[in-house]
Amino acid sequence: MVRVEESLVDALRQALAEPGEQRLYRSGKLSGLFPNRNGIHAAAAEQALRDGLLEIVRTETKGKTAIDWVRPTPRGVEFLHERESPLFALQELRSTLQLNQRAVPLWLMEMRAALQATDDRLAADARKWLERLDALTRRVDETLRRLEQSTPLLPPEIAEAHPWAIDALNYLDRRRLAVGNDDTSTCPLPELFSALLRQHAALSLRAFHEGLRRLHDRRLIQLQPATSLADLPQPEYALLEGAAVFYYVAR
Repeated sequence: MVRVEESLVDALRQALAEPGEQRLYRSGKLSGLFPNRNGIHAAAAEQALRDGLLEIVRTETKGKTAIDWVRPTPRGVEFLHERESPLFALQELRSTLQLNQRAVPLWLMEMRAALQATDDRLAADARKWLERLDALTRRVDETLRRLEQSTPLLPPEIAEAHPWAIDALNYLDRRRLAVGNDDTSTCPLPELFSALLRQHAALSLRAFHEGLRRLHDRRLIQLQPATSLADLPQPEYALLEGAAVFYYVAR
């Protein structure tokens, strides 16, 4: 409809610009108010005649073709004036503004709905992450609890007499885990003594041997003999028990 009215306004403007009658349709190189008899131009010409904006002055017949000659009417002048005047432009602008004003609340409502949907999605994602973090926290707490429960417990008299003993057991456990939780893993006595000196600088070799005997008697460790006395790299750390020469220890 907009394009039909544009065609009609152009035709009326041309009709008023040139005095006298003019062809309703262009014919070859001969001018006319409407470019052709098809589509929007045919609809615009039909409206102009129907609404009395143009009137037919005469009709020429050439073969099978009828050529209408027309001129603008006072009603056509008013029609063009309404659409060409600043008042009409302002009225059109007012209509556009009113349409947009009515559209703003709808736009705001849609924008609020979109923001709410985004907020709900973010809240749902946050809840999922919190649930995962809570589950991970529970797993960590449970693991720590099991580790604490698995910490080697010493008889009170050994813990009091040999405060380094718990560190010795923990070191042997860590060492076993480091080599793949191998129950056959053994630790040389010089290595264990050196590791304990980091936390118990005053530990003597005699106290070390005495504590190892008590741990062995309580079956918390297992002292193992050297395979060859000639191959001991640090024989001073060997623990003599009767005819046995212990040089290794295991959990």
